[in-house]
Amino acid sequence: MLRKNELLNLVLGSFSYLPAPVNISFWWNWGSMTGVTLVLQILTGLFLTMHYVSDASVAFDSVVHIDRDVNFGWIIRAAHANGASLFLFCIFMHIGRGLYYKSFMNVHTWGVGVVLLILSMLTAFFGYVLPWGQMSFWGATVITNFLSVIPYYGVDIVNWIWGGYSVGSPTLTRFYTFHFLFPFLIAVFSLVHLVFLHRTGSSNPLKLSSGGMKMPFWPYSGIKDVLGFLIVFSLYFLIVFFLPNYFGDPENFMKANPLVTPVHIKPEWYFLFAYAILRCIPDKTLGVVALVMSILMLLLLPFLNKVVNLSYTKTVGMWYQIIFWVFSVNFVLLTWLGGSPVEEPYIILARICSVVYFMSLFLLGIL
Repeated sequence: MLRKNELLNLVLGSFSYLPAPVNISFWWNWGSMTGVTLVLQILTGLFLTMHYVSDASVAFDSVVHIDRDVNFGWIIRAAHANGASLFLFCIFMHIGRGLYYKSFMNVHTWGVGVVLLILSMLTAFFGYVLPWGQMSFWGATVITNFLSVIPYYGVDIVNWIWGGYSVGSPTLTRFYTFHFLFPFLIAVFSLVHLVFLHRTGSSNPLKLSSGGMKMPFWPYSGIKDVLGFLIVFSLYFLIVFFLPNYFGDPENFMKANPLVTPVHIKPEWYFLFAYAILRCIPDKTLGVVALVMSILMLLLLPFLNKVVNLSYTKTVGMWYQIIFWVFSVNFVLLTWLGGSPVEEPYIILARICSVVYFMSLFLLGIL
């Protein structure tokens, strides 16, 4: 039987000699950054569950209690709320790197990654409802109502999720349960993601064959990760301690009131790109389909590439980079438009950007 020190040395030794491509850059940091942020979210979330009450009559007051009465409660809540933004930001950057370097050709790793994105967005949505402020309540009402477009059973599904005929305590309890359980499911899928990744190894910027072009992960690539952690978490804690409510909505500082609808209902910033696509389509059913496809389109990229199978040339590579940057700028524009009022010229701009979003993703898949 191994002693404790021997086991530790064995684990660290295998980690040190993990083969990694010699030319990976700081863009490969976002995967490990996402993992560290997930651990942070789970730990801060566990502390918050000790004081949060998932009942519509006292949920808002329990959040106020955490902020005002619990020792360092405001720090834990600010770390968790802003950690959600950091977590989704890391995921978006990780996906962006995967698109730029065509990592989606590793089909299994990419597919599990898209599933992780969907689970993360669902978890963030459930968590946004829990403070039970005005925007939380009406956001839950609007988003869950979209399920009513499902033929025949849509309304029944919505009522089942609500636990009644409107968003209330049963809804809050269910969302709290899912928000608690999903991070552990994300952790499991993250391990599956790593298993698939280590079967083929990490990609590299030049798409070189991985035969003899590898080196130990530590210290060469590990030092880049540590430096990335220091930079990103310095900015993160700057926001937590000095601008804890910067990404929050003022409406959410008011207790949920079913009789007063906010003038402008909008979700958190990491949902705005999809929200802009949804809002700009007049037909409700088509809007929901476009919303779903804005995420599921990522799953189709490896198959589009295999169907078309263009041979790589310098011209194809140049056009691929141009389309990628068009997609990236367009993503930022959609995020801005999702938070803008539902009026002209924002509606027509959102329609144009939505077309560009799907066209650019399609072209990235076939090039």
